[in-house]
Amino acid sequence: MSAVVAAAVAGAEEKGGERPVALDVSGLTSAFDVLVVVSGRSDRQVRTIAEEVERVVTREAGVAPLHVEGLTQGEWVALDYADVVVHVFVDSAREYYDLEHLWNAARAYDGAGLRVEQ
Repeated sequence: MSAVVAAAVAGAEEKGGERPVALDVSGLTSAFDVLVVVSGRSDRQVRTIAEEVERVVTREAGVAPLHVEGLTQGEWVALDYADVVVHVFVDSAREYYDLEHLWNAARAYDGAGLRVEQ
C-alpha cells in the first residue's frame, strides 16, 4: 500500500470510518491507481472522517488533495490525490453507488492491507 493509501485508511479509522477498502484499479484505468472507499453513519461523521483523512495524509505522506468535493453536504466526500482517490460515504450512498461492485475487477484490500474477495 502506498503512503497516501495507508494514511487515508488510518485517518478514516481514527474517526470511526467503517468498512474501509482500497481498490487497486491501476490495470483498469489510467485516471488513477487506487480508489479508497469508506463509510460513516451520518453526514457529520462523513465530514469528520474526510477532514481527518486530509489531515493525516498531509502529515504522514506530505501530500494535500488536489481537489475536495462534497464537504459542505457531507453525504459523499471525494478527496483527489491524483493517483489515489478517497470516497467517504454515508452508508445509504455507499450502497446506492456501489463502487466496489462497479470496480469488481480490481484487487481489493481491507484497512490492514490484506487482500479481500469482492
